[in-house]
Amino acid sequence: MIRFYYHPTPNPAKIALFLEEAGLSYEAVPIDTSKGEQHAPAFRRINPNGKLPAIVDTDGPGGQEARVFDSTAILLYLAEKTDRFLGTDADRPELLSWLMFLGTGLGPFSGQAVHFQYAAPGGLDYAVNRYRRETERHYQVLNDHLEGRSFVVGEDYTIADMSAWGWLDRAPRVMKGSDTPLAPWPNLARFMNLMNARPAVARARAVMTTHTFKTEMDVQALRALYPSNFPA
Repeated sequence: MIRFYYHPTPNPAKIALFLEEAGLSYEAVPIDTSKGEQHAPAFRRINPNGKLPAIVDTDGPGGQEARVFDSTAILLYLAEKTDRFLGTDADRPELLSWLMFLGTGLGPFSGQAVHFQYAAPGGLDYAVNRYRRETERHYQVLNDHLEGRSFVVGEDYTIADMSAWGWLDRAPRVMKGSDTPLAPWPNLARFMNLMNARPAVARARAVMTTHTFKTEMDVQALRALYPSNFPA
C-alpha cells in the first residue's frame, strides 16, 4: 500500500497521475499547507523539507517501509518499482536529462512566476519579469524539442510526460493575463491536448478535488506557506 501525501498543486498532481496510470493501490492523505500541516512533526518525519508530495510505501525494497519525497524522485521510484513508464534502456540518458530539466527548471521557475505575480508585495517588477521570462524560455525549449514528437522521451509515454503535464496544466495561472497561455507554443498545446485525452488525467484531477482545503490567504496561511518571511 502506498500512502500519498498531497495538496492540490502541480507537483502532487504528477504523482496522482502516475498512481492512476499504473492502477496502484494507494491512500490519498491530504496535507493542508495553508493550515501549516506540512510543518507537523509527524509529516516532517516523512519529508524533512516540509513540502508536497511525499509517499510512504509500506512494501518498499526488501519488504521494508520506504519514504520518498520530491516529485521527480517519487516518479522514478514508482516507475522503477513497477517497471513502467521508463522508456527503453536506450532512452535512459534522455529520460534523466528531461526529468531534471522539468524538475529543476520549468517547475521552479513556473512556481516563482506564480508567487511573484499573485502572492508577493507590489513593486517587484524585476522579479515578476525575471520569472515570467525564464518560464517562457523553458516553454520554448520544450516546445522546440516536441516538434514532430508525441512524447518528451522516445516513442512511448513516460514519467517525463507526466512531469511536464503537472506544470503545463497550470499555464493559465503561470501566464497571468492570457486567455490562451500556450498559443505561442503550439507543440506544447498539442502535447497537452494529447495528455488531457488520457482517462487517467481525469482521474488524477478528481483525486485533487476529494478534500476541501483552506483557500483564504490570511495571516495563518501566509505564516504557514512563507515562514521565512516571519522570523521568530
